[in-house]
Amino acid sequence: MNVLAYLIPISLLLGGLGLVFFVYTVKSNQYDDPEGDARRILSDEYDDHPKP
Repeated sequence: MNVLAYLIPISLLLGGLGLVFFVYTVKSNQYDDPEGDARRILSDEYDDHPKP
């Protein structure tokens, strides 16, 4: 039972860190449009003025 006193705070800390990193990746727009770039590279249409 003493092991639970260590495992519960460690698991809460790791879960909190995972949540913090997930929120960071969402706020830094890393999930914008991953499929769009994959399809755009196969297209024959060229864009002379790409978005910044």
